[in-house]
Amino acid sequence: MLSRRSFIKSSLGTASLLLVNPELFGKEKQALSLPERMLPAPLNGGFEMKDYWVWDPSVVKGEDGLYHMFASRWSKEYGFGNWVTNSQIIRAVSTTPAGPYTFAEVVLDARGKNFFDGCTTHNARIIKSGKYYLLYYFGNTYPDTPPKPGEDVWASGLAQRAWMNKRIGLAWSTSVHGPWTRSEHPILEPRPGHWDASITSNPSPVSLPDGRIYLMYKSSQKDHNPPLLLGAAAADSFKGPYKRLSEKPLFEFHAQGKLDNDVEDPFVWWSGDHYELIMKDRFGHICGEEGGGIHALSKDGIQWDLAHPVKAYSRHIKWEDGKVTLQANFERPFLLFENGKATHLFAATGTGNRPYELENSWNMVIPLK
Repeated sequence: MLSRRSFIKSSLGTASLLLVNPELFGKEKQALSLPERMLPAPLNGGFEMKDYWVWDPSVVKGEDGLYHMFASRWSKEYGFGNWVTNSQIIRAVSTTPAGPYTFAEVVLDARGKNFFDGCTTHNARIIKSGKYYLLYYFGNTYPDTPPKPGEDVWASGLAQRAWMNKRIGLAWSTSVHGPWTRSEHPILEPRPGHWDASITSNPSPVSLPDGRIYLMYKSSQKDHNPPLLLGAAAADSFKGPYKRLSEKPLFEFHAQGKLDNDVEDPFVWWSGDHYELIMKDRFGHICGEEGGGIHALSKDGIQWDLAHPVKAYSRHIKWEDGKVTLQANFERPFLLFENGKATHLFAATGTGNRPYELENSWNMVIPLK
């Protein structure tokens, strides 16, 4: 049974475009904002694979003292859109947090159509809880014949069918090298008739000091069209069960009367007496930049306030050679914390003329002051 003492049942309201209450979040008002802490991005940092699309950076320092990035990859024999049908979760390693990271192994591959993650594993998020490394992800399965290289899975409808089967799973191990025990069933299912009736996806877990888990997730009412919304669940231990903390989505941005004011890709952490998150503003109606980042705070993980300044990151990246580029994508943000302080911001990025119409993709890193 979840403790009301720990997860306060506050009323859920629409997130406002107001400044953070200084009485609740005084520390945050005094600290540098995330954009102010960003140093130039190293040209040879992060993780890239020549023959693969790479996405979803998530980094942890292992028991061996090395830095391990859990990420998604799929072959460039397929288009970028095949993330939903062909992805697998891998591990790469570096002696430093900034990298460059070197491929080490496939961690979670497709394991057969009878499993919920039988065809695809994607959206890795690694955290440490006690003696366990916890690897959250989504998996899907589909009855169709696997796509052929070059097949447009979105034009054929296969991608949409696979998308609707996305479910959050969990693997755990006492070593960052494995072996990994994998959940036989999703840890969080969609709810027919509710706002999260379609999928459970994009997990963002937080391990609390007493071992309980807070989990933010993405869903939508019926399909992959906007708005994409976020919910929250929690469990007394990582093995579950995971219970919703609210019947409604956490954020509903309707300040401009537009349904496409939606968000995704949350990264949530615990700051000692409150939660914080950064997440992607898909259409830029909240932070002012399409695909830019939002910063928000919460005392209970249910009622959230936008921070001041609200903008957490930009697709405009300054590199160590002094150049500034506009990245086609800057997604799946992940902060690496060491000794309680965020030291590096990771994100999936790519080059191309438009978001998701990419020539190349990799996981980049921005060191923080």
